[in-house]
Amino acid sequence: MVIGALVLAIVVGLATWWLPRLGADAAPLTSSTHGHGSAGTVPRNAAQQAFHDDMRKLWEDHVTWTRLAIVTFAEDSPSFPATAERLLQNQVDIGDAIKPYYGEAAGDQLTALLTDHILIAVEILEAARAGDGDALADARSRWSANGDDIGNFLGAANPRHWPADQMRAGMATHLEQTFSEAANELGGNYAASVADYDAAHLHVLDMADTLSGGLIAQFPARFR
Repeated sequence: MVIGALVLAIVVGLATWWLPRLGADAAPLTSSTHGHGSAGTVPRNAAQQAFHDDMRKLWEDHVTWTRLAIVTFAEDSPSFPATAERLLQNQVDIGDAIKPYYGEAAGDQLTALLTDHILIAVEILEAARAGDGDALADARSRWSANGDDIGNFLGAANPRHWPADQMRAGMATHLEQTFSEAANELGGNYAASVADYDAAHLHVLDMADTLSGGLIAQFPARFR
């Protein structure tokens, strides 16, 4: 069985990159260029800079450990379980990052949503390797719904600076980029898989900047 034939027949390709924007009232926190991506947040003081950098680190870990999980899974490497465990820890870390602002319950809820995001992604990899098109389609449907749930959660937490429709669109792009990366890796299209990772990396940095910038704008007194 040629795994790539099944997976690449299903992959829909990369979606248009989403460049999230903060609300107009957050304009002093933004700039047209900064580091990675054109939606980068430009912090104004040391506390904002530290939070901005910490948020980027969390989401860079997210795409980096996802990349390693995809590669080790595709290679049937014995390092996959340890890699997957580290990836799951990243979801806890992201949830913990919002607890000082939204509380323990909200942080735990985000961790639970992101943990499902990872566990369903593993189901997608398993279905693709097994050549089970029905299971693959079902997992992708649940993955998309989970992405919407994450977007809606963020939108409810900070509707002024994280509009739910933009959060859902950002997650949808993240899912499509990650699926394309996995499909190309499993199909042996390694150069394309690497390019997909680069796209996902840039996109997630824009997402991280929107999250840090929006939270700074929502709680300005916490970052003085």
